[in-house]
Amino acid sequence: MSSSPDTHPLRQYAVMQLILTTAAWGLSFPVFKMLFELQRESVPGGDSFFLAAHAIGMRALLAAALFLALRPRLLRGLTHKEWTQGILLGLFGGAGLILQADGMNYTSASVSAFLTQFYCVLLPLWACLYHRKWMSRRLLGATLLVLGGIALLSGLCTLDSGGLRIESFSIGRGELETLIATVFFTVQILLLERPAWKANRMVPVTVVMFMGFTLCALPVVITARPSWEAVTAVYSGPQEWALMGIIALFCTVYAYTAMNRWQPHVTATEAGLIYCLEPVFTALYVLFLPGWLSAWTGGAYSNETLTTAIIVGGSLITAANILLQLPARRAAKPPAV
Repeated sequence: MSSSPDTHPLRQYAVMQLILTTAAWGLSFPVFKMLFELQRESVPGGDSFFLAAHAIGMRALLAAALFLALRPRLLRGLTHKEWTQGILLGLFGGAGLILQADGMNYTSASVSAFLTQFYCVLLPLWACLYHRKWMSRRLLGATLLVLGGIALLSGLCTLDSGGLRIESFSIGRGELETLIATVFFTVQILLLERPAWKANRMVPVTVVMFMGFTLCALPVVITARPSWEAVTAVYSGPQEWALMGIIALFCTVYAYTAMNRWQPHVTATEAGLIYCLEPVFTALYVLFLPGWLSAWTGGAYSNETLTTAIIVGGSLITAANILLQLPARRAAKPPAV
């Protein structure tokens, strides 16, 4: 009999690996921001879709090339299920990443961060509808904590001496694109939980997924390019290649490999809440990393400051993940004598 995600012996280790995955993903936000700043100088007037798709496709292409360089025979003997899972993960994940990156050009980063984490609501909602049961109080409480934390981190709500206030919010192109992206991310997470694909080898599936990212980006790059010269001009200096190398190695190869390897040992809803730690790590990175990157590249990207919203919002998200893990840890204790 196979173990369920809640009772799998590797579950606690998988949780820690997924937390490290969110730390790697959080690194991509300030690094991408600096990369786009440099690329706008190299390609003045470049369309936002062009830069977003080019960056997503390049990170995936470099990641797949690294895997195949280390293991040239990695894709030999792939089963039909492995090809299917990898392609679907690539298409849904790639579309979501491109929409998310482009949407940030038409809305504030805080609103985009809040809307991106909306899949933490879609996942438990889907689980309840699929199993035709009400959400548990523990899961409901954790989800509300996550939403409250993200609302504070994003600026949708402000906290000061006058209390809690909800700021104005409107749906434009950026908000709409980000909302659609969260639907793609939700499907991507659910695809890793399908029982029929439990026996798939996740390393080659991950490489196929990277190829799917590139397939999503290629037609966008071709149609949105300002010129054929712009396709190569976006990486005209060593700084651009170094930044993309960081994104490809840490934020793509490591992060997605760890996600695809360890997420099947937890539930999709649990994984979605763990992934909400990503903005917490990002909030820590932007306290010092922008200054380092600006000093190195010569760009204009200032450090952010630690605010009450960051402290309270990050604490709420951390508390939600602790709440989610406590019942399993208690169940693992031996009975009292």
